[in-house]
Amino acid sequence: MEHLGKYEILGKLGEGATSTVFLAHDPFAQRNVAIKAVSASAFAGGENGRIAKKLFITEASLAGKLVHPHIAQIYDAAAESDPSYIVMEYVPGGTLEPYTKPDTLLPMADVVEMVFKCSRALDFAHRLGVIHRDLKPANILRGSEDKSSTDVKISDFGAALTVSSDQTQISGIGSPAYMSPQQVMEQPLNHQTDIFSLGVMFYQLLTGQLPFQGSTNYSLVYQITHEDPIPPTQVRQDLPACLGAVVMKALEKSTDKRYQTWDEFSFALAEAFRNENMAELRDARVGDSDKFNLLRTLGFFRNFTDVEIWEVLRLSQWRRLRQGDLLMHEGEHGDHFCVLAEGEVKITKQGKLLNVLSSGECFGEMAYLSPDRGARMADVTALGEGLVIAIATDTLAQASPATRHRFDQAFLRILVDRLDLANTRLTSGA
Repeated sequence: MEHLGKYEILGKLGEGATSTVFLAHDPFAQRNVAIKAVSASAFAGGENGRIAKKLFITEASLAGKLVHPHIAQIYDAAAESDPSYIVMEYVPGGTLEPYTKPDTLLPMADVVEMVFKCSRALDFAHRLGVIHRDLKPANILRGSEDKSSTDVKISDFGAALTVSSDQTQISGIGSPAYMSPQQVMEQPLNHQTDIFSLGVMFYQLLTGQLPFQGSTNYSLVYQITHEDPIPPTQVRQDLPACLGAVVMKALEKSTDKRYQTWDEFSFALAEAFRNENMAELRDARVGDSDKFNLLRTLGFFRNFTDVEIWEVLRLSQWRRLRQGDLLMHEGEHGDHFCVLAEGEVKITKQGKLLNVLSSGECFGEMAYLSPDRGARMADVTALGEGLVIAIATDTLAQASPATRHRFDQAFLRILVDRLDLANTRLTSGA
């Protein structure tokens, strides 16, 4: 096969019982994509064919809807062709499945970061009325072949429950070892079933074993519904208690005791990452979970959506500050602007103090708003320890229109506030 629709087939990525996944090239969008192709024969043959068709249509219906940096995007679908196919974002890093054995575990801090990103993506899906129902390491893709990267993307929404439009989903779909008690008992489901499944995956990525293990599906279901798992801190002695507590709460059998919202789960993960017991397990970086939560607290980003905040993280460079650090120098060429995340900086011109800025305020924005002006108009110096976010103007120009619009709105708000302050000073001095 050389082509599938408009897509040029480059090679085969994998093959399953009912589908084949190809690497292909989209000549219109000028990008490589992954195409899941299902032959018409897979949809024939009674109940199994009906289920296969249902799963295909469910996933195809999400084309263009779940646009999030930590969800593998579905671009296109063709349900009536033979083979039928779904066109997806090509994610080169492979799945998390190879990292579920005791001798191949990822660094603990990386696992926390990855699960945090999954939690934010699943919250985004939930707000659109989508529950995944089949979370497992094999459905989580590494966004990069760089082994130090914690970028992940959730894939395979074929088993998804679309709450707003489809109340008659097929039961019994999913991977039993990762199912919540409510799912295995075929009770009505909400987002908390995904919280439980992500908790199972979290346990496995940290310890190298599943929390519930049965020789048969019956014994597995019994454990999920009636028995508490061995605490992960007993399986892995070096696991901090703070992480063990997060895992165990996600695995509560009762939804009343489980995390009630994705925000609650995400916050617990971020707190665990910052816990002093995790300090020696992570490097000097500012974790993406910390960055994400910090940006949400800053006034500059108050109108940004979660998706736009993730894009800011991708676009920006973060730097820790010490007292006296010179961030911008009067007369130098300006090719970036900054938002102060923590600490204070002073603005001086020819040695005269003009202003003191605190967390949430930006400086150097004229490099973006008026690039033709060229030179910086003042010095910017750190008054103590802090954290600054720098964004190159060329990089922001490549951002999505929605994110650039948010920055424009934020800059406009700042300019208006500064004009009001100047007017107040003029009036008071009159």
